[in-house]
Amino acid sequence: MSNTNQHCIDICNSLLRGELSAVETYTQAIEKYPTDPKVSELQSIRREHVEASAILTQNVRSMGGIPDTDSGAWGVFAKTVQGTANFFGAGSAVESLLQGEESGRHDYENALNDDKVMVECKVMIREELLPKVRQHIARLEQLQHAVV
Repeated sequence: MSNTNQHCIDICNSLLRGELSAVETYTQAIEKYPTDPKVSELQSIRREHVEASAILTQNVRSMGGIPDTDSGAWGVFAKTVQGTANFFGAGSAVESLLQGEESGRHDYENALNDDKVMVECKVMIREELLPKVRQHIARLEQLQHAVV
């Protein structure tokens, strides 16, 4: 396996951990506010993170790597932040989710700017994954304004 390939596997696994963390964090928010009218929007975004996790898992496998299966330290941190946000209410939970999406956008953009990430991975990020994260940010910003 080439160094470039291994680097790309490592980057994609890092992105995968972020997506798994997002799934966990959205699940926590949805469970905390099951009757909130915004839950259907959060469920939709959560499904898209599940889909992104599947795309990244398949991508890592196609490069000969072993996909990560949990969110690791990032997930523990995200759940702690979300748990604290839940304590302060639905508006704070949306703000926490928005911060997580911004972090994900930053991670995807960094991968696009990494010269060692393979072109095929960049196409996947640019065409499939990053546009969804940008949509999530816009949708959460709309929810945030609806909360206030």
